[in-house]
Amino acid sequence: MKVEKTVVNTYLPSNTEKVQKFGRFLSGMVMPNIGAFIAWGLITALFIPTGWIPNAYLSKLVGPMIVYLLPLLIGYTGGKAIGGTRGGVLGAIATMGVVVGVDIPMFIGAMIMGPLGGFVIKHFDEWIEGKIPTGFEMLVNNFSAGIIGAAVALLGYTSIGPIVLALNNMLKNGVEAIVNAGILPLTSLFIEPGKILFLNNAINHGVLGPIGIQQAKELGQSICFLLETNPGPGLGILLAYWVFSKGMIKQSAPGAVIIHFLGGIHEIYFPYVLMNPMLLIAVICGGASGVLTFTIFKAGLVATPSPGSIFALLAMTPKGGYLGVLAGVLVSTVVSFLVASVFVKRANDKIDETELEDAKEKVRELKGVQVKTRITKIVFACDAGMGSSAMGAANLRTKFKKAGINVEVVNSAIEDIPSDAQVVISHENLADRVRRTAVNAEHIFVKDFMDNPAFEILRGRFERPADLEPTKLPEVQNAADNAILRRANIKLGLKSVDKYEAVRMAGQLLYQSGYVNEDYIEAMLEREKDLSTYIGKGIAIPHGVGKSKDEIKKSGMVVLQFPDGIDFGEEKAYLIVGIAGVGNEHLGILSNIATVIDGEDEDITEELRKTNDVEYIYGLFI
Repeated sequence: MKVEKTVVNTYLPSNTEKVQKFGRFLSGMVMPNIGAFIAWGLITALFIPTGWIPNAYLSKLVGPMIVYLLPLLIGYTGGKAIGGTRGGVLGAIATMGVVVGVDIPMFIGAMIMGPLGGFVIKHFDEWIEGKIPTGFEMLVNNFSAGIIGAAVALLGYTSIGPIVLALNNMLKNGVEAIVNAGILPLTSLFIEPGKILFLNNAINHGVLGPIGIQQAKELGQSICFLLETNPGPGLGILLAYWVFSKGMIKQSAPGAVIIHFLGGIHEIYFPYVLMNPMLLIAVICGGASGVLTFTIFKAGLVATPSPGSIFALLAMTPKGGYLGVLAGVLVSTVVSFLVASVFVKRANDKIDETELEDAKEKVRELKGVQVKTRITKIVFACDAGMGSSAMGAANLRTKFKKAGINVEVVNSAIEDIPSDAQVVISHENLADRVRRTAVNAEHIFVKDFMDNPAFEILRGRFERPADLEPTKLPEVQNAADNAILRRANIKLGLKSVDKYEAVRMAGQLLYQSGYVNEDYIEAMLEREKDLSTYIGKGIAIPHGVGKSKDEIKKSGMVVLQFPDGIDFGEEKAYLIVGIAGVGNEHLGILSNIATVIDGEDEDITEELRKTNDVEYIYGLFI
């Protein structure tokens, strides 16, 4: 676990980062359009002559969708990523230049022409910015898009299209040569390690997908759709941890199995491999054995299964192809499990000690961290923003909700991290890219999106006064009557009211004692509505935050005792400690309160509730 505020040393080699970024860009053109690919795949599987329900009329959709619709969608998405909506339109126009006149899916051409169109119009718009006479903006915008679009489309049709067509044929022939030579299983040497480095989307949607769709158009199916999406190797890893590991890692494995195999979120097993890099051997062996099995059975799919769930694989399996697909998944799972079990058993003790204890130690170190402003937005970021980060965000959101903490938790692709994100949680292998994108956020880097101590770290931020600077707490000397907490401001034996009235009473006493202006009372109530100030052992510490500090005249505290308790959600507070703090003057008393809360005396709550001795409470806090 890594937590940091500023950019530090780079974790990933720069070349890996560049490859990840390029792969992310390629897959980013395809993934938003996966629904269209699935629609085409279902229509193909159902209505072509060898489909489940052959229908010559409905099968006429297959050709135009794959030749025109899908490439144009990719081109639009690629252009929009570069130049916004105008870039998307130019990307689609430019893509039409490479689509016309060919009878194969020009996905590679779309991935070139789409961004090119967006790039050209973006730079044109930057060049003419501020130079268009008033009233001519729409005219210039429309005609510039039309003229530039026509030019780029002609360029694609006459020059780039033929080059891409030759490249397409070369790649297709290369894949066929590999298949005919019987060495397709060796591709696992590159695919499986690439997945662990978060290149899975780039490999699948940027490389294998376009080749596979071209094969599927000619043959009705393609093995390329199975090379990266096979859930078997990852399933074998998780099963090995489930059977042979122990402790927290063993307990987390069954949930990961469900998310990976049934949910199709393959990123869930990457941390389990990264904990023990020798497991790369297991996933490579599992992947290669699965590909060999697919080859023997002549298995393939009609379209890309996304996400890589076993359900998605079966949905994209052509009629009569289930045996080969299931056999390949089963064989790869068994081989990966058998190889992984050896390494998991050998490294069992080491993993428990280094990984889990390290996370626990980080939690202990960070429990004392206090932040200057209340956290309102937390972002889980991953490569695509659709898989592992979505699961991580949902998990953290549930934990905050159960704890009664109101904070926004969202997921995002790295390049789309919101500018107002205060805390960004991401995988440590993506650290450098995340730092570059969210330079002003606080970062938490984890090894596992689902099983990590992020909640424990962040929860402490909400349980402490939100506006305290990290600092060494000063000692408060005993005096005849402390200037911050006076004996007269310790009120015992009060009748129970609702929590907002109790907060108002504390604020009123602070006001009457000359510590704050009257408006501070409303700030205390607003704070309580946003986030409970109950901190445990029967104590709540209501206070204002943010601009309400301007309403504080001097540091002061008051203590109200309610023997029958005040309901704070599922907890009851018997002491309401109202706080108004300037600088660090009151921190010594807060430190003493924290000591009471964290102490081993389990009877302290009852003593605080029953005591009628002002000196007892005064001495406890001072």
